Amino acid sequence: MTRLAVDGGSPVRTQPLPTVLVPAGRTFGAEERAAVLEVLDSGVLNASCGGPWLAELEATMAGLHGIAHAVASSSGTAALHLAVAAVDPEPGDEVITTPLTDWGTIAAILAQNAVPVFADVDPLTGNLDPASVEACLSPRTRAILVVHLFGAAAPVAELRTLADRAGVPLIEDCAQAYLARPAPAAPPVGTYGAVGCFSLQQYKHVTAGDGGLCITADPAHAERMRLFADKAWPRDEGRFHRFLALNYRMTNLTAAVAAVQLRRLPEVVARRRRLAARLLAAVGDLPGVDLPDQPELHAWWVLPLIVDGGNERWATALSAEGIPAVAGWLESPVYLYPALTERRTYGQSAFPLTSPPARRDWTYGPGLCPRAERLVGDTLVVLPWNENYTDADVDDIATALTKVAGALTP
Repeated sequence: MTRLAVDGGSPVRTQPLPTVLVPAGRTFGAEERAAVLEVLDSGVLNASCGGPWLAELEATMAGLHGIAHAVASSSGTAALHLAVAAVDPEPGDEVITTPLTDWGTIAAILAQNAVPVFADVDPLTGNLDPASVEACLSPRTRAILVVHLFGAAAPVAELRTLADRAGVPLIEDCAQAYLARPAPAAPPVGTYGAVGCFSLQQYKHVTAGDGGLCITADPAHAERMRLFADKAWPRDEGRFHRFLALNYRMTNLTAAVAAVQLRRLPEVVARRRRLAARLLAAVGDLPGVDLPDQPELHAWWVLPLIVDGGNERWATALSAEGIPAVAGWLESPVYLYPALTERRTYGQSAFPLTSPPARRDWTYGPGLCPRAERLVGDTLVVLPWNENYTDADVDDIATALTKVAGALTP
């Protein structure tokens, strides 16, 4: 058996792979530079004061998804807050969501004075389990907020059925899953719920450094989100403010870069899918490892592995082979973060997690979602993925996976 690099053997790879933090791992080019200079030369950096880029960005996003409305904002977290604000929960209302997500998903719920209720996940995908969601429904449920994790579409048809039956909207967090689809010929994610939310942060498929986008078929949701992003200021009517809202405006500089990047999105996703298909063909059925299938549906934000156990050992071994890998992705499910375990929300009040306004005092601790906890602590390994990998890069990843699986699987 070939000796692992972590045990003193020779690594598969000694050169770093392209990442989203270096030019070789991004798709910036002359068009982005020209767009930025156009904005600077115009002297108008605030999109609410004029300029074409914000309108182009929103029109392109809506067109890519075959939906009527797109609303830009300053970040992916802002986009999620717009979506929660659009469904307008009462203080203490509940939003069912996943424990495996960025904190922005939860911050958007708490910032609108609603309570995050955590359903457990599928042990092979990390996406919400509809049966667990159904068990979390209550008379105070105001929305279901699903995250399409790692680039794989969550079971949105089942979740939409649950939401419709409960009479509540479904919100989709698509930050990691641009153009992912739940089935062949199905519409892309983001179009199944009341609002779909996307991020333009540095680590996403396309980026403007930061920025967010929401899509919706509902003109009332679109209007409320536009207002919420601009302090509820109806600029065509006068200088007053309709309701409590924040400044989540996107700048023209961000919109210009994002608009050009969004033109590149279909090709970026297509390249990630082609490279993933090459990897899956090369590794076949690795013992002790579950990999995503149907590469043509997945968005391949990262490459998630589900191993039989010992994810720290897997991540250490792969990293030693020259293939960066992280065990668990998160340090813990988000409900174990101090903000929730210590209920640090608004001063010392624990609002809105207390009764009233909630139906009961909400506390969060270990054991709440066992499958999510096992993924983070034992079975999930995440590798970065990039559209600018070469075939040789992918072959090295396949070689390293095969080598490590052979050594660590009994």
